[in-house]
Amino acid sequence: MDSYFRGKTKNIKGTDLFSFKVRSTIRIKKVEGRDYMKIVSWNVAGFRACLKKGFIDFFKEIDADIFCLQEVKATKEQYDFHPEGYFEYLNPAERKGYSGTLIYSKDKPLTITYGIGIPKFDIEGRSITLEFPEFYVVNLYVPNVKRTLERMNERMEWETHIKNYLQSLDKEKPVIICGDFNVAHTEMDIKNAKQNIGNAGFTYEERARFTKLLASGFIDTYRYYHPDDDSHYTWWSYMKDVRIRNIGWRIDYFLISERSIQNVIDTMIYSDIYGSDHCPIGIEINLGKGEN
Repeated sequence: MDSYFRGKTKNIKGTDLFSFKVRSTIRIKKVEGRDYMKIVSWNVAGFRACLKKGFIDFFKEIDADIFCLQEVKATKEQYDFHPEGYFEYLNPAERKGYSGTLIYSKDKPLTITYGIGIPKFDIEGRSITLEFPEFYVVNLYVPNVKRTLERMNERMEWETHIKNYLQSLDKEKPVIICGDFNVAHTEMDIKNAKQNIGNAGFTYEERARFTKLLASGFIDTYRYYHPDDDSHYTWWSYMKDVRIRNIGWRIDYFLISERSIQNVIDTMIYSDIYGSDHCPIGIEINLGKGEN
């Protein structure tokens, strides 16, 4: 493990191998067999680079049923990690070395959808949807408005399309959405809120659209089970000592259809896992509990 996590671990509730992971305050029940599933999401900020920084060790140890990656920045010929026992689905951007999403899944999905049906965004490889009997899994890499906010109009257009897309899926069966949303939703999700109001990722426009997405039928799973947590983040600047001092943003999320929130057994932020400027996040799901 030394190759992929650094710094001091915290003895947080839970005594499994990854004792540093942030766990929810309740555990519904112990679930055994196929009704239980673990899903992990990680913006790797370049998969080829992350593979050299301990990604494989973490992947093997965490043993997720579904592992979603964002900002892969590679085609299939450019990396050689194809783990046995997993189906692999890559959606690269047309532009080389840019964007891209990837999913590894132990189970073969019923259907695979690349993109959301909007060509200007689909050529950037920003989404993959897997359909399973019980639910959909959607892996997203949301467009960044850039420091100058020059891409704000496109981002607002994306927000409209993605909300419509997710709602259309939700009409059929519950949806689990994960990825880098490139927005800190509330002041609890960012270390220095006052200083960052209006900056990319913390503009009123972006935050309002995230609120609107949640209001359309989805729940931020981590916030639901950690309503008062204002100190755990998923992204830190590469500037010196920023991550050590935990000056971060929570911009990576797992959302779930409202009617299925009780299916969520646990939520995790693997904040001591390095390899990217983001850390991995995860959820554990009881597929056999709750309403469909």
